[in-house]
Amino acid sequence: QVQLVESGGGLVQAGGSLRLSCAASGRTSRDYAVGWFRQCPGKEREFVAAISRGGVRTSYADSVKGRFTISRDNAKNTVYLQMNTLKSEDTAVYYCAADRRLTGVVITTETGYAYWGQGTQVTVSS
Repeated sequence: QVQLVESGGGLVQAGGSLRLSCAASGRTSRDYAVGWFRQCPGKEREFVAAISRGGVRTSYADSVKGRFTISRDNAKNTVYLQMNTLKSEDTAVYYCAADRRLTGVVITTETGYAYWGQGTQVTVSS
C-alpha cells in the first residue's frame, strides 16, 4: 500500500504558474504509475495528466497539453505537476493517484487507480 500527499496548491493570477507535488510513502513508489486529476465544484473529477512508473511515458488531457508537465523523481518518491499559463478554468481541487503497474503503462481513468491523495486546492484569479 502507498500513501499520497499533495502539496503546492494556492492562489495565483491568470497567466501564472504553480508546481504541485505528490509525495508517496509506504511501498516504493517507483513501482507505481501516477496520475493527476482535478475536480471543480459541481463537476465530475477529470483526468489531467499521467506518467508511467519509469517516467518514460506521459499523457495529458487536451485542455492542459502544452501548458502542464508531469514528471517524477523516484529517488524522492515524488511526482510533480508543473502548471504554466494558468487559466481561471484550471481552478479546482487537484488529486494525485497511484497504482502498481508494469513499466511503460500510463493510466488515464479514475477506475485505474487504487490509491488517492486528499487533494490540494488551486485557485486561479482572472
